[in-house]
Amino acid sequence: MTNEIKWAFAHPAERAAATAGDGPLDRISLRDHIVEVEIGAFQAERGTTQRICFNVVVEVTPPENILDDDVDTILSYDKVTEAIAHELASERLNLLETLAEKVAERILLEPQAVRVFIRIEKLDRGPGALGVEIVRARKDTRPHRIAGDKPHPQVVYLSNAAIASENLGAWIDQLEAEHRPTIICVGPADTPAPQAGHKLAQRRIDLLAIEQNAWVLAGRDPRCVVVNSRTELDWSMRHDQISVWAPSKIVLDAVDGPSASPRDALALVLWFARFMEAADLLVIGEALPDAPDLPLRAVATDVRVI
Repeated sequence: MTNEIKWAFAHPAERAAATAGDGPLDRISLRDHIVEVEIGAFQAERGTTQRICFNVVVEVTPPENILDDDVDTILSYDKVTEAIAHELASERLNLLETLAEKVAERILLEPQAVRVFIRIEKLDRGPGALGVEIVRARKDTRPHRIAGDKPHPQVVYLSNAAIASENLGAWIDQLEAEHRPTIICVGPADTPAPQAGHKLAQRRIDLLAIEQNAWVLAGRDPRCVVVNSRTELDWSMRHDQISVWAPSKIVLDAVDGPSASPRDALALVLWFARFMEAADLLVIGEALPDAPDLPLRAVATDVRVI
């Protein structure tokens, strides 16, 4: 067996030692850290949890004054488990590769971290462990956006009457002129959606009904761009693009998803506004919902100026 094959199946700590550079680095490790979570791209992996196992090794610069016995001078083991917990809680993921990248990026934000080895394995998908292993160094990671730079959009809900209104163009003009991060939400069309005998199937049908109506809006004004992922929403908000939310991906991938049915459009929009940490919510064409934690205002469809 060659060394490459040996290292591939060895613990990440052995791989780290075998590929170490000339400079002296310390290593901290997390072994066989098992959590139960919903993850996976297959339909059979949705709506159920499975065990995944983490083995992580972080190469760190040696502390200057270890004899001070001060936990603030080292990269704590808690930082590793917190990075895992944070990424698992932020959104539902399909791929172990994506999860590994996100955990590596978060760990490498720590000033002492130089290189990280991450192995993640699914324990319940077959007779053996199925997994992925990555190695990332600080220079390999993407620049990380600091938390204070997160945009807080205005969320605008348009009723079906508002979508059909002759004032739609004027409203979009005003939203565009404000140069604020803006996301428009809609509900399903007035035409009844098909009915299914299964709860999860019906949920998808109802979400798709909303997305069909989003495309109706986009067809009425090309400035309204239909977007379905958090990444694209963030990009759109930073580039003065008015987005129309297509909800299926974010709702189905959310770790703490909405309890409201997609048929209750305003309740779903309230969940989304909180999920996006919106600055406020503008409702055009319907009465305001009850949401004391969010600044709200309503506009009737016969009012041209919002």
